[in-house]
Amino acid sequence: MSRPTEVATKEAPAAIGPYSQAIVHNGLVYCSGQIPLNPTTGELVTSDIEAETHQVMKNLQAVLRAAGSDLNAVIRTTIYLQNLENFAKVNDVYASYLSKPFPARATVQVAKLPRGANVEIDAIAHQL
Repeated sequence: MSRPTEVATKEAPAAIGPYSQAIVHNGLVYCSGQIPLNPTTGELVTSDIEAETHQVMKNLQAVLRAAGSDLNAVIRTTIYLQNLENFAKVNDVYASYLSKPFPARATVQVAKLPRGANVEIDAIAHQL
């Protein structure tokens, strides 16, 4: 049985705790949740929920590429929202990065996210 392999890329924000950006194991990529941190500046994108969601998806895309995958290979996501009133706007941006068949997904409202972010998304994908 293969051992899990850590994925790390400077194209996405560095982990802000004791976790990996992603782990690859047996052909699957398990991406940690991404918040809207700009990987170049380390600053949180906060202009609006759409801009935040775009940054989250770009971060996920960068981690997936570093793992030998991409957004078209995503099979499962979880979206964490500070406020479910943003569901439709987040959903529109999220959908613009993916194609059919869309991944299985859960969306939940949470009390708080790291660094005061309004959205966080994690993903599971297969390697290409």
